[in-house]
Amino acid sequence: MSNRRALVVRGGWPGHDPVGSTDLFLPVLADAGFDVTVEDSLEVYADEAVMAGTDLIVQSWTMGDILADEMHGLRVAVENGTGLAGWHGGLLDAFRNATDYQHIVGGQFVAHPGDLVDHEIHVRPERTDHPIVEGIGPRIRMTTEQYWLHTDPLCDVLATTTHDVGPDSPWREPTTVPVAWTRRWGRGKVFACTVGHSVEDLQVPEIHTIVSRGLVWAAREPDTV
Repeated sequence: MSNRRALVVRGGWPGHDPVGSTDLFLPVLADAGFDVTVEDSLEVYADEAVMAGTDLIVQSWTMGDILADEMHGLRVAVENGTGLAGWHGGLLDAFRNATDYQHIVGGQFVAHPGDLVDHEIHVRPERTDHPIVEGIGPRIRMTTEQYWLHTDPLCDVLATTTHDVGPDSPWREPTTVPVAWTRRWGRGKVFACTVGHSVEDLQVPEIHTIVSRGLVWAAREPDTV
């Protein structure tokens, strides 16, 4: 039986270190039995043959624009069973004008109030049996960007964080937003994690475990080929 195929697509705004951050997970994918291809262009999304043979897309592409044929190819691939996974701006702040992309992913970055802040991530008690977060938490302490997202109800939220009210906050009550979630889209699966501003963030043991498990979880299931 041949290995499943993972496609790592990385680029866009360089501030999130798309090369260094994705390199961190290449051994994870190899150990999980994937043949890995790395692309530094979105053009691959428009290659129907490549996309049809891909079991998992790991995307790290902050901001930028996606062409219509590339978006079409990505959407069709996910709907047909290709998994889509990523973290931080590489998945959640990509292609700001492409609302059909946001529709697939289920969330869009809108702010990180206070920039690098000390905060807690909470694994939702009712989801502690999910294989991505099992045995982790219940709290993870981080000092990094705390994403504020717009998300939709289809997300199966595994972990959250709460933005507290400060003296200059325009919001008037503590606001809880997702940190990690999964969702189904057509025959495909999506995994997203808001943490990952730097390689160091992704090396935090709990975060590294969540992302590693999430990538493998999102991959095409053998019976959907």
